[in-house]
Amino acid sequence: MFKRRVIFLLFAMLTLALGFSKAHADDIRLAYLQLTELEPDIYQVLWKVPARGQNERLSLSVMFDEQVKTLQEPVAGFIGNAHLQRWTMARTGGLTGTTIGFNGMASASMEVLLQIDTLDGATFIHRVTPDAPTYMVAAQPGLLQVVATYLVLGIEHILIGIDHLLFVLVLLMLVRSTRKLVLTITAFTIAHSITLSLAALNLIHVPVPPVEACIALSIVFVVTEVIHSKRGTPGLTEQRPWLVAFIFGLLHGLGFAAALGEIGLPQTAVPAALLFFNIGVEVGQLLFVGIVLSLWWALRHLSITVPLWVRMAPSYAIGSVASFWVFERVAGFWG
Repeated sequence: MFKRRVIFLLFAMLTLALGFSKAHADDIRLAYLQLTELEPDIYQVLWKVPARGQNERLSLSVMFDEQVKTLQEPVAGFIGNAHLQRWTMARTGGLTGTTIGFNGMASASMEVLLQIDTLDGATFIHRVTPDAPTYMVAAQPGLLQVVATYLVLGIEHILIGIDHLLFVLVLLMLVRSTRKLVLTITAFTIAHSITLSLAALNLIHVPVPPVEACIALSIVFVVTEVIHSKRGTPGLTEQRPWLVAFIFGLLHGLGFAAALGEIGLPQTAVPAALLFFNIGVEVGQLLFVGIVLSLWWALRHLSITVPLWVRMAPSYAIGSVASFWVFERVAGFWG
């Protein structure tokens, strides 16, 4: 059993180091440019950039080629954690062949999600990266682009979602058999898929700050169960980890939905975008579980003497970080 604890210690220290720098782990830090065709050759522009505090935004700007004419000056303001600008523009012949560029992507370490909605109901999604900060709009966008973009966004979200990964990690500390592992991962997947879908489709609405605080609290709860188990008093989570995974999975799904809400869904491809974001989350989750189990398998034959305090360290370290998140996030919406 000590080998298992060593693996969890190594992996926990890595994730905790990342965790301190990403207390709000549900944010996917993307700028967002939406171009909606109002009538032939006339477009409404929505330009959304993450904010820094209440009245400062990241230094990121969008540029169009000289054939694009501004019809209305931008109306700007801060809403939530973002700075929004709206204006209208025109380009004779449509946007096909238009060059769109972004200044400041490299310095801001920011990517841009570009969405174009046309009058005929087509939706175009493209992800612009600092390595290629300009893009020429192509003709006939396809559904495959939506699928690929939201699949990658789902994988990215779970892999940078330190709180979600820590919750899965502490659950794995209590799983004693392959059968329980399969049931636990399946239960968590089903649960977060339910609430993610309901919230993304606006069928339910729960304020994000309390959800984030409760997600941190879910980690504290399961860590407490791990500590009790090590002391010889197993609790509900060790006996029925799939039940706990399902209950808290409903909560974590709301966190996933909050991140997806920051990005938005293409209105003409909502089912595909939602489905593949969810699949991406699951792929990322399985990658994480696979890494943990692979480390366990690789080190199981090593003869290492590990002191008791070292074996207990991951649980207390994770619990400490999660407790800090609880107080920080509660203070955020009560203060």
